[in-house]
Amino acid sequence: MPHAADNRHAHQRHAESSATRRALWVALALTAGFAVVEAVGGWLAGSLALISDAGHMVTDAASFVVALIAAAVTTRAPSQRASYGYARAEVLAAFVNALAMLALVAWIAIEAVLRLLAPTPVAGPMMMVVAAAGLAVNLGVAWMLSRGAGGINARGALLHVMGDLLGSVAALVAGAVIAKTGWTPIDPILSLVVVLLILRSTLALLRESTGVLMERVPAHVSFDAVGRALAALPGVTGVHDLHVWQLSAERVALSAHVMLADGAAWPRALAAARRMLARDFGIDHVTLQPAWPVPPPAGRVIPVTPANERDAGRDPGTRLH
Repeated sequence: MPHAADNRHAHQRHAESSATRRALWVALALTAGFAVVEAVGGWLAGSLALISDAGHMVTDAASFVVALIAAAVTTRAPSQRASYGYARAEVLAAFVNALAMLALVAWIAIEAVLRLLAPTPVAGPMMMVVAAAGLAVNLGVAWMLSRGAGGINARGALLHVMGDLLGSVAALVAGAVIAKTGWTPIDPILSLVVVLLILRSTLALLRESTGVLMERVPAHVSFDAVGRALAALPGVTGVHDLHVWQLSAERVALSAHVMLADGAAWPRALAAARRMLARDFGIDHVTLQPAWPVPPPAGRVIPVTPANERDAGRDPGTRLH
């Protein structure tokens, strides 16, 4: 039964990885192609919103390349040099994508402030046409990624696309305002609004990927609750050296020393612990080490005298058998 479950999980992960790669390839082609169109349109229209959105799409294309490489590496089987496998490649890619987003956010914010201090002319109608086309492309890419991809790597790519989508909406609104009123500061102002919206999601992705790389306890798992649940199992008298961490974005691992009143109870306690951890906490990679009181061997027990304790450097109460 455990082998069948493992096979089902492996097959499911392989199917999800294939869907992720297909979605990312299509997203890469659409995003890279339209980034060129939007950059040219933004330059001709003099629009920061369009230029920043084109720059955002370029970073998107780069993030998709990183994500595709990570998706391919993740499917590699464990080896002698990587006994856990390569599942964290997608987490590393998400971390890199989040850093790239932070750099882009900083650039757009600085450029927007400069535009506010020194306004430049913007061609509103052209800006609207390019922004509308960009909105259509971004909606299509976001739909594909949300339906055909999963995992933290795909969420990182989707975050980039959602930023693009917001940028296209902002550029469309700014173009309409400029075409109707001629008020050009709306262009950098809406760029700053988009930056603030993107920043929150980017920081959340950075926090999640950093947590996996730092092997922190997953946010959805209570360390204390896990320890109490293990200690409450029949035959268990205590738990120490408990560690809970993430192997990848989806898999959680645990290791601990389990104290037992009777060593004969270990097989039942181990089986019960595995079932409980998988059922209640979603932890499927478990390493538990038993420990129990060891009775003295047959024969006379010789107490250690205070003088011997001082000579040998042992604590009082230690006994030699």
